[in-house]
Amino acid sequence: MACVARTVTSGPGPIRKAGLAVARAAHRSGSATRHRIRRHTHAGGAGESGLAKLIELHAVNSAGDMLITIALASTIFFSVPTGEARGRVALYLLVTMAPFALLAPVVGPLLDRIPHGRRAAMAVSMLVRAILAWTMASVVSTAGLELYPAALGVLVGSKAYGVVRSAVVPRLLPARTTLVKANSRVTLAGLLATAVAAPLGGLLHLISPGAPLYGAFVIFVGGTLLSFSLPHKVDSSKGEARAELSSGEYLGADGPAKGLRSVGPAVLSALGANAALRFLSGFLTLFLAFLLREHPLGGLSAAFSLGVVVVAAGVGNAFGTALGSWLRARLPEKIIATALFCALTAAAAAAAWYGTLTIALVAAVAGISQALSKLSLDSTIQRDVPEQSRTSAFARSETALQLAWVIGGALGIVLPLNGTVGMSVAATVVALGFVVALRGLSGPTRAPHTRAA
Repeated sequence: MACVARTVTSGPGPIRKAGLAVARAAHRSGSATRHRIRRHTHAGGAGESGLAKLIELHAVNSAGDMLITIALASTIFFSVPTGEARGRVALYLLVTMAPFALLAPVVGPLLDRIPHGRRAAMAVSMLVRAILAWTMASVVSTAGLELYPAALGVLVGSKAYGVVRSAVVPRLLPARTTLVKANSRVTLAGLLATAVAAPLGGLLHLISPGAPLYGAFVIFVGGTLLSFSLPHKVDSSKGEARAELSSGEYLGADGPAKGLRSVGPAVLSALGANAALRFLSGFLTLFLAFLLREHPLGGLSAAFSLGVVVVAAGVGNAFGTALGSWLRARLPEKIIATALFCALTAAAAAAAWYGTLTIALVAAVAGISQALSKLSLDSTIQRDVPEQSRTSAFARSETALQLAWVIGGALGIVLPLNGTVGMSVAATVVALGFVVALRGLSGPTRAPHTRAA
């Protein structure tokens, strides 16, 4: 590279002029791209409220997580025969997901007790993942046991970031912007960053198995610094109370807060519906990964079959997020019920007529349904939960949803690799979630404190 630079700057006139022209064009293109990105992230008052900083931070977080995912998947899943890969992933689940299942319920309440340090908590989650990514880079090629504790740390760090982010968004809402629209913008930024990081991670993996992890290290170090650029108000807990997602009362620092009742059946039912869809996402991710590697879709290669599912799910998620922003979660109970019904129908169709079209359909519908339901859950919490307890409710609900994904993924790894059986199980779980959630979603839509007001 240095040799090329010297040639361009000290070579013959035509070469020097051409090189300088290319450099200027690249600089202008990069500057224009940065200006366009900044214009979109700062639109609608997001720059003034501080939401733009969170959008950028979430993009960094998503890109780093994607590079780590590519490095681990390439080592644990793609580099060995299917039987051995299944054993490795089972070991990964045992060593990482099982402890996480125990840790997840306490992550939200623990972070809920340190509202004054939310920026620091996000920075620590980034820094920890940077250090662990660097540590894993030297052992990822052998997939030894020392890799799994580090992977557990990355998983916990990622989920801790997600919990804190959910609590931070309400603090950064621009004027006349709903929580649903703000969350949509944050989520879309993460999806776009993931789409950019995925091919980059693949190219880095061609250099060496550890190269994506070194890339993740650089990204997370940047995220650590960026965390402190968030406005100071995200660390303020003024007027907040601690929410209990149960039939009890909201708890303030000095006990039950006067006038703060339970979150109400609508929020709990919306959370249950989202848990069913998050379970479906975790199940499809791991079950289809192994199923399509062993039994590709008709006439397609294993890699192409997996690509069809990944693209369908990604497009569905992005479309659902954009659609949710446009709908602005009008009548969120009906949106959630419709999303559950569509997911159930798609899973049942895949069980009855297993094939390329139905598998792509269930992946896309699951992505759309999950995105719409999560945005509707956010809207329901914003509507029914008092402002003093809203950030706590977001933190606790996010922890519950992360745990649902873990349970779904665990089931996906233990089932036999039979498409009809797997899709039948998926349809059954979504049907149970639909039945359980439907009663609450079709009942009163306001929490007791809201009706009293």
